[in-house]
Amino acid sequence: MAKKTLKKGLLITFEGPERCGKSTHSKKIVLFLRKKGYSVVHTREPGGTAVGDAIREVLLKKRKIFISPLAEMLLFEASRAELVKSVIRPALRAGKIVITDRFNDATMVYQGYAGGVPIKDIRKVESVSLGGVRPDLTVVLDIDISRGLRKIKTRLKDRMESKKISFHRKVRRGYLWLAAKDKKRIIVVKTEKRIEDTFLAVKEGVLRAVQKYTRSG
Repeated sequence: MAKKTLKKGLLITFEGPERCGKSTHSKKIVLFLRKKGYSVVHTREPGGTAVGDAIREVLLKKRKIFISPLAEMLLFEASRAELVKSVIRPALRAGKIVITDRFNDATMVYQGYAGGVPIKDIRKVESVSLGGVRPDLTVVLDIDISRGLRKIKTRLKDRMESKKISFHRKVRRGYLWLAAKDKKRIIVVKTEKRIEDTFLAVKEGVLRAVQKYTRSG
């Protein structure tokens, strides 16, 4: 199949509460787009670089370490700055599609809306860490919080998953709040019991965005 080219690189982010299916559907859309002939880079947050992976270990794996929401925010932004510089920006300049499992909206919701860090302070740091890079499309996978948390085995919970259910409910409200404020960029997809049904809605939303920038011929 001939490679398809874009008028510009595209950044598509997957967001949502815990166990909403971000990783599953970001992987599925990457395979789908590659089969369609697009050049796609797949990454995640925190992580995606050596620095980001080390920060991920601290943020998610070290459950016994207390990290304030402000410190969390700064660590996520540090990981993001490295990811943008080393992975995302080069791929966008090369005209590729970048799919990432979480990006800046996660910080707005987890550390800001749910964690209490002032949004204006997050935006100040973000203006440096993102360096002007913004998502072209964000897919928020919405799931009932109780249903999502039931999928997690207690012994396998990371630091974020281990937070109180009241925190996770705030996270969900935060994503819906962001989506209501930015309807042009953010689409909300309700997660269905069958993965295939959810992916159909994800695929339709992503294809609309991608085809808009696909070169003809």
